[in-house]
Amino acid sequence: MDEECDYLFKAVLIGDSGVGKTNMLSRFSKDEFRLDSKPTIGVEFAYRNIRVKDKLIKAQIWDTAGQERFRAITSSYYRGALGALLVYDITRRSSYKSVGRWLGELREFGGEDMVVILVGNKCDLGESREVEEEEAKEFAETEGLFFMETSALKNLNVEQVFLQMITKILEITNQRSLEAKMDEKPINLLNGKEIHIADHDDEVTATKQAPCCS
Repeated sequence: MDEECDYLFKAVLIGDSGVGKTNMLSRFSKDEFRLDSKPTIGVEFAYRNIRVKDKLIKAQIWDTAGQERFRAITSSYYRGALGALLVYDITRRSSYKSVGRWLGELREFGGEDMVVILVGNKCDLGESREVEEEEAKEFAETEGLFFMETSALKNLNVEQVFLQMITKILEITNQRSLEAKMDEKPINLLNGKEIHIADHDDEVTATKQAPCCS
């Protein structure tokens, strides 16, 4: 029987077309890399179960198309997402220049607690680098983002960047759960029993007790 997950976390991969989002997802979910990977049309997603401390988490990662003509259909996919990897190609400065626009979309359509990691992909191509690591790191710090460089081809830091995002989402979810419990208000007794009413956020933070089968 499939083990029951404690949480289902939705996250999105965003960034310009060709920065390596699909191969990052393929590395994380199936440990595969395809040199002939084609641009994603519309949206694809993959699942992977991750254990963080004593919790089993089902990570649902959405790959949103970066090509401009598909932008209109991706904005709705930010809703309910608890995390995002904002990916650029270190060998294409144009993809780095687009980061600000993608970040604007995230902040417009995503939740305020969304965990965002700026990811400089293709770090194995250092000789063709157009974006210095320090420059991107400073931008991430200024914007309150996490930052990491990866290589889907060489499988460098791909696992780590997804795990960092999922772990941070879990920390925020646990903190929100604790705050909700502390906000419980005892009210007058009814038929000799004390009733508690909790304040609940309308915003989706995490779906608990998700089945772990794909």
